[in-house]
Amino acid sequence: MPRPLTAAALTAALALCAAGPAAAPAAASSGPSVLYGFAWADGTGALRITPAKATPVKRHGVLRYTLKPLPGAGERRIDYSGAEFRRITAECDLKETEGVVKLDKKGLGRTRCQAADLTAALGHGPVPVRISILGEEKRIHEFLANPTASKKAYGTVKRVNGTTVVFTKGKTSVKLGYTLLDFRRVTGKCGDSWLADHVNAARNGLGTKACGTSSFTRALKGAEYPVLARVEYDPVRGQLLQVWEVFGDA
Repeated sequence: MPRPLTAAALTAALALCAAGPAAAPAAASSGPSVLYGFAWADGTGALRITPAKATPVKRHGVLRYTLKPLPGAGERRIDYSGAEFRRITAECDLKETEGVVKLDKKGLGRTRCQAADLTAALGHGPVPVRISILGEEKRIHEFLANPTASKKAYGTVKRVNGTTVVFTKGKTSVKLGYTLLDFRRVTGKCGDSWLADHVNAARNGLGTKACGTSSFTRALKGAEYPVLARVEYDPVRGQLLQVWEVFGDA
């Protein structure tokens, strides 16, 4: 004849039933966060990037990526100090591929380089990259990007820093970086303050005097308010390419 449960055993059994089935094992940690886009220098050891949609396209045996804006994607600032950087060039310190491209089967750079090499590359302008982030570990691959289209528009330009502006047209504003651009002035000298005079203004009010990057940076820094300008820019790369100083309401 079975022995009756003691009070302690009965209490333990009831507690086990109330607890329900055993908890499932914890889910495995998710994989690395991956983003594609054009990276810009943003201070020592840091870059800024707006994630984009990347589509691989193979032409003439070479894999490139077409980048398009992701609706609602916001700019991210990433510290890349200590990150592994893999270039598409044969050597880490080359500015151009010089006809030799080092890619893996995914079309990503495979020349092992250091964070300092990324700093040097960013000094020449935007770099198309794939960034993989897993915890504190970051791996950055350069890749070949297909050409992107520029556009021209009138609007206001406001300085952010020596290599970045905000261009506003109507209710839309976009942050644009630059390292080398063409600046057409209405003033007599490249070093004049913004709209100091209009001796080089065409009939449509646009500047005609050819000046360069440093003249633009200096003139914009001295402007107290956003200035009216006509610009050519690349919205995918986030790059300012050309600026016309404007006299009047052009």
